[in-house]
Amino acid sequence: MSRSTGAYAITSTLGEAVRAFVPYPLPPADPPLAAERFVDLNRQAELALARLAGVAGLVPSVDWLLYSAIRKEALLTSQIEGTQATLTDLFDDEAGLKVSNTEDVEEVTNYLRAFRWVQAQLRDPQGLPVSVRLLCAAHRHLLDGARGSGKQPGELRRSQNWIGGTRPGNAVFVPPPPERVADLLAALERFIHDPAPGLPALVKVALIHAQFETIHPFLDGNGRIGRLLIAALFEHWGLLQEPLMYLSGYLKQHQAEYYRRLSLIRGEGDWEGWVSFFLEAVVAAAAEAERNIIAVASLITADRRCLLQSPKAGPASYRLFEMLPMMPRFTVEHARQRLETTFPTASAAIQVLEALGILSELTGQKKNRVYSYRAYVELLSR
Repeated sequence: MSRSTGAYAITSTLGEAVRAFVPYPLPPADPPLAAERFVDLNRQAELALARLAGVAGLVPSVDWLLYSAIRKEALLTSQIEGTQATLTDLFDDEAGLKVSNTEDVEEVTNYLRAFRWVQAQLRDPQGLPVSVRLLCAAHRHLLDGARGSGKQPGELRRSQNWIGGTRPGNAVFVPPPPERVADLLAALERFIHDPAPGLPALVKVALIHAQFETIHPFLDGNGRIGRLLIAALFEHWGLLQEPLMYLSGYLKQHQAEYYRRLSLIRGEGDWEGWVSFFLEAVVAAAAEAERNIIAVASLITADRRCLLQSPKAGPASYRLFEMLPMMPRFTVEHARQRLETTFPTASAAIQVLEALGILSELTGQKKNRVYSYRAYVELLSR
């Protein structure tokens, strides 16, 4: 199926005339989206999300599932853009430990901050809805103090950008001219709040993400904000009660196909191919998150049983163990503060868990020792 999904505007930038692509508003037309093609795949995706929510409900604390899931999404969405930070870098940074690639970690923690802020807005009756204002504010959080801080944080671009190539003239893709961006985003916002009837919510999310990436409204951070928009829409339409799925893992694994599918919308009008790819991503990512929850829950249950059977375990070691899923690497001082106890009590609690093989000491030093819930960190880092 072939359709035109936009028109080209001739614009002059860096002294040369270039063809910038201006997308037509959603939903796709001439012909309309062949929604019947997605009925089975959409049902599979909805079932996968329902199963994920069901499995999460069996775990004692959804908070520690969210702790790892949100960090994995932050890490993976940043890695798609070339960030080299790892999950252990993130855990070390949160424990107040030194990390070598500070700027990369800052980019990931900025994404976490932007994500939490967006979620809080959408859950607050007085907060911002999914809107251009919300995305601009999230963009400000994302680039705050990080490498992109000189790229107009929180502001729609006022100059021409491009993707691939060394200049607009040899670029792989040239997004709309800057003077068209505000109107294109306003049309996208209208589609979000007054969408086409008969299209399932997941299909609408797929369309909106692709349209946002085509508009490319910021000078930097468009990929990350576009994927954050996916999470915001999942929240907005109640597709998943809690953000337990890290979709960016699948998109990173199939990065070339991800970009190719977006490109085929602009080049050949293949919205159907993109929507199918997106729904397959949801099915795979939900199943991966479900497997991860089961594996993590099994590990923690086995280690808890081991601790409860230990004659040396006491209240402080029990409390410390329950903190580990949200404090997987730490110093003795960090543990002392969290336990609100004395240094000897915190040290004794750590020693109980270390003797049972639950914790590992990482430095080999007598002082300033660092501990890790190693099996848990390895499980999350797979």
